[in-house]
Amino acid sequence: MDSYQIKAYAKINLGLDVLRRLENGYHEVKMVMQTVGIYDELKLTRTEAGITVSTDKEELPTDDNNLIYKAARIMMEEYHLKGGIHIHLKKNIPIAAGMAGGSTDAAATFKGMNRLYDLDCTLEELMRLGVRVGADVPYCVLGGTALAEGIGEKLTSLNPAPDCYVLVAKPDINVSTKYVYEHLDAESTWEHPDIDGMVEAIWEESLQGILDRMGNVLEHVTVKKYPVIHELKNRMRELGALNSLMSGSGPTVFGIFVNERLAREAFGKMKKEYPKCQVFLTGFN
Repeated sequence: MDSYQIKAYAKINLGLDVLRRLENGYHEVKMVMQTVGIYDELKLTRTEAGITVSTDKEELPTDDNNLIYKAARIMMEEYHLKGGIHIHLKKNIPIAAGMAGGSTDAAATFKGMNRLYDLDCTLEELMRLGVRVGADVPYCVLGGTALAEGIGEKLTSLNPAPDCYVLVAKPDINVSTKYVYEHLDAESTWEHPDIDGMVEAIWEESLQGILDRMGNVLEHVTVKKYPVIHELKNRMRELGALNSLMSGSGPTVFGIFVNERLAREAFGKMKKEYPKCQVFLTGFN
């Protein structure tokens, strides 16, 4: 096999709690992660030598600052692969959106190279390598519905969350994850989302139980700096979303619908009312 194509799926956080700041500067988190049907496309091609990355988005780096490049280098070194590789990225997931776009591209690189070179690595092996690129990468290798703990690398697969329609809106701002965590007081008396209860609701296949427990403590920082996030959440609820939330450190907002007509009408209205936002209608993947 000389080339291989793979999709890299975006994620949202149905629930995100920060338990404490660790001595190494990281934060201990407890999150429910969920992949959605928005995806980047990667084409991996064997070459004679070296690692090269290209993309259809000029603003993205293509050197070793790109997580795709870092993942490819780890695979080349770890398995002593001969020759080189070129990876082309078609970017569909919004950039700097709190949807793990870079991490899922790295995860797809690990999985794609595993297939391209017939390495027969297990998901667990690829997830262990993924930690070396970033905390979200192991989850992106796993995908689906999962509980993430530690700094995000301790993962427990859950039942697939019940089907629904997911309206996604990414405003025309970029949020620094580093800024958000640096300005978060993890010891604050904020109301913390009931992640254990959400996990139980997922096992019981209760969408209402999930909706009732949706929460993201990072909103306390990001919404204060970017009020449009609060505005988008409220507008989605006005248009029929059963609940809405910011994903990750933001600024992307998503709303959950069970009625297809309402979801499609809301999608059309959000695109019209917020022309600077990237708006998608998708579902859990």
